Amino acid sequence: MREIGHFVGGKSVKGTSGRWGEVFDPNTGEVQARVAMAKHAEVEHAVAVAEAAQPAWASTNPQRRARVLFRFLELVQNEHDSLAALLSSEHGKIHADARGDIQRGLEVVEFACGIPHLLKGEFSDSAGPGIDLYSLRQPLGVVAGITPFNFPAMIPMWKFAPAIACGNAFILKPSERAPSVPLRLAELMGEAGLPPGILNVVNGDKEAVDTLLTDPRVRAIGFVGSSAIAEYIYSTGCANGKRVQCFGGAKNHMIVMPDADMDQAVDALVGAGYGSAGERCMAISVAVPVGEKTADRLLEKLVPRVEALKIGPSSDKQADYGPMVTKSHLDKVRDYVDLGVREGAKLVVDGRGFRLQGYENGFFLGGCLFDAVEPHMRIYKEEIFGPVLSVVRARDYEEALRLPSEHEYGNGVAIFTRDGDAARDFVNRVNVGMVGVNFAIPVPLAYHTFGGWKRSGFGDLNQHGPDAVRFYTKTKTVTSRWPSGTKAGTEFVIPTMR
Repeated sequence: MREIGHFVGGKSVKGTSGRWGEVFDPNTGEVQARVAMAKHAEVEHAVAVAEAAQPAWASTNPQRRARVLFRFLELVQNEHDSLAALLSSEHGKIHADARGDIQRGLEVVEFACGIPHLLKGEFSDSAGPGIDLYSLRQPLGVVAGITPFNFPAMIPMWKFAPAIACGNAFILKPSERAPSVPLRLAELMGEAGLPPGILNVVNGDKEAVDTLLTDPRVRAIGFVGSSAIAEYIYSTGCANGKRVQCFGGAKNHMIVMPDADMDQAVDALVGAGYGSAGERCMAISVAVPVGEKTADRLLEKLVPRVEALKIGPSSDKQADYGPMVTKSHLDKVRDYVDLGVREGAKLVVDGRGFRLQGYENGFFLGGCLFDAVEPHMRIYKEEIFGPVLSVVRARDYEEALRLPSEHEYGNGVAIFTRDGDAARDFVNRVNVGMVGVNFAIPVPLAYHTFGGWKRSGFGDLNQHGPDAVRFYTKTKTVTSRWPSGTKAGTEFVIPTMR
């Protein structure tokens, strides 16, 4: 059986803890590899290697750092299809979706290639008599990222590309469920010319995470995953003096106004609700039609579309989505569907009985669609993270606006309407971090910032865009005066610029 270790100091290393996790093929249900779970000492060693390598990298000028990223872009593009196939084999998402996972990560790498411009500070000439003021952005040192299974390429690149561009050394702890692509990305960074020790990958579980959280040499940590773990990492990291950004769960709503283009809305709901088997933090999991007539029109078009979803192995180019990542996660999502029925929601499309011939042991679930879901139900309040869409009927616009605004999660939301006034009012008033107007998955492009509100995000700075540069650097402000022929004299009061 294939064994997956770590990547430290520019080379692959075997695990020494004696503990292993299983990596499944979600299509067949079989264990295809085992991944080493790093012990405390292994993570400490990776941090020490990163700490030793970082000063030389920080002193490398930004143009040379950017050249490494440019070369990395080229190498990943050359392996785009093989990386996507590897990603699909461990995650289960279809090939086209896996390619998109990689591409959205590369877009942040492209943004980070502009680091010579992004690191420019501010300058004020003659702020006082013979005095100049200027600021510098300098790297933090050793930083770390803890990334989830659902985007094994995109989110690691969202983390390490800007961090490394800023002059930091990086420790990546990817999900043990899909570890192979992050390791290959680290190898490609080395092939692109990144010095050994600047990007290290350690696989592991809570022991590895807690080591990163408590090691004083790790100056900042970024995380993406569930809200409960996000809150733990945020509070523990902050208590240990680290800069922390954590992104948690979501319950993304899509408001469908009476004047919406219903065909467009249904297309958006099907893709955003069921793509990648719903295993996306930006998936639409709640549809909110405004008014009973709107709800009836929506369901009339939506039900046959959900019933017609094509589910297949990740290699099937005609499939709409593939299997879920593990059997335990499949069971969890099925349990939520059972719960929704017990809570009194109307299950209008039931995918629990789906079986794929030849892949009977795979982790497949058919599309599920609930109507008559109420805000007090757990299937509304909790993140399901599967191919399950809930319809919550709103009496009017104000009720539709309140639903996402009052929900504990605040990651993404969308409104579908032809009314510009309604859209503008919604954008301004909704209490959610990312908003789409006639756009179901409002993930910003790399040069804007990504981040949710409320229990979807912990910390003051978001992912990628300008916030990434702010997060991975510290600002040094310099007040400079050069001696002139006039003696300044001794001053006992606070300096001013009068």
